[in-house]
Amino acid sequence: MGLGKVFDIAGTALSAQSIRLNTVASNMANANSISSTPNGVYRSRQPVFSAIMDNSLSGDNTSVGVRVVDIVEKQGDVNKVFDPGNPRADASGFVYQSNVNIIEEMTNMISASRSYQNNIEVMNTAKQLMLATLRLGE
Repeated sequence: MGLGKVFDIAGTALSAQSIRLNTVASNMANANSISSTPNGVYRSRQPVFSAIMDNSLSGDNTSVGVRVVDIVEKQGDVNKVFDPGNPRADASGFVYQSNVNIIEEMTNMISASRSYQNNIEVMNTAKQLMLATLRLGE
């Protein structure tokens, strides 16, 4: 595999981590949302990654990047809170809060941000190696 392929692989990773960061931002923005029904409340979303495989390089499946194949809602119960004074409360006085866990989202944000930075560093290193190779001919 040549150095040029490194840019393709790191580029797909940057795209995937960007989607992951956007998903985290959406989750955090909706963390305090409420609804009068458990089905109407915002549920945490998570991207699902998959390796991009290519068998044309060496005959066997070789990973040549990553892609987001889906964004799924996190299953689980939403928080049911008794708040009869809330205008969004149901007939029993309950409101339903999102199942977003802020600590999980902060952890995901830090992880995605570091992965993004690492892939930028991979691209910069590949660029420096290519430039050094070009300077050999001087």
